[in-house]
Amino acid sequence: MKKEGRIFYTAIMFLTRLPVPKNIDHSPEYLQQAPRYFPVVGWIVGAFCSLAFLLFSRYISTDTGILASMITGLLMTGCFHEDGFADICDGLGGGWTKEKILQIMKDSRIGAFGAIGLIAILSSKFVLLKELPAYTPDLLHPSSLIFFNYRYFILAVIAAHSVSRLMPVLVMQAGVYAADPDQSKAKPLAGPSLSAGGLIVAILLALAPFAFLPPAWLLVLLPALYSTYELYRYFSKWIGGYTGDCLGAIQQVTEIVIYLGFILIWRYL
Repeated sequence: MKKEGRIFYTAIMFLTRLPVPKNIDHSPEYLQQAPRYFPVVGWIVGAFCSLAFLLFSRYISTDTGILASMITGLLMTGCFHEDGFADICDGLGGGWTKEKILQIMKDSRIGAFGAIGLIAILSSKFVLLKELPAYTPDLLHPSSLIFFNYRYFILAVIAAHSVSRLMPVLVMQAGVYAADPDQSKAKPLAGPSLSAGGLIVAILLALAPFAFLPPAWLLVLLPALYSTYELYRYFSKWIGGYTGDCLGAIQQVTEIVIYLGFILIWRYL
């Protein structure tokens, strides 16, 4: 249990800015096994984002609640995934060869493509998150318990954060790392890092929020998986595989796709 706890804290340290015990470091032994707990990090981030939404929407407005939710996520993760998405936009937007694309992606400065990409992804997230509460059925006859009234919204946000963090894990297990692993900040994650058992644990943890949702809502997994597959194909076409920035972009895009999937399911099923 002590070892599992350290692996879990390593996952938190890697994906967020949340405080962890002082003895936790970037040990390759634990970092290599940390991806199985990436979905749990999604639970934590999603829960805090939902809490921020409930607090600000109750006392100010829904729009303010959505904005507070997004800012909470950005602060908790240190824009970790958004930074990867911006680098991908700059690299694929400005480079025409693998070498040039990877060179641009390593540049810490953000370019026009990255800035436009961030505006697009954050705007999309705001609009879709604003739609989600409209399909919370208990708001028609609300109780005094705000968590009960918004339970579907909360679970949808937690599920989106959890599953979208599983998708990069799947790519790491099945894909090819495109850059030089020795120059990667997370060398132990540059390739398959989980055993079959560890991968099963990650999948089950990502799916756990759906145990409290109607079965039909599992359909959001299909577009999330397809988007991940197509993104990896696109990255492979241009750079021969994936990098850490590609994984961040996959997390951001699939989170958006899952929100959209929930809205379509609520509206038409």
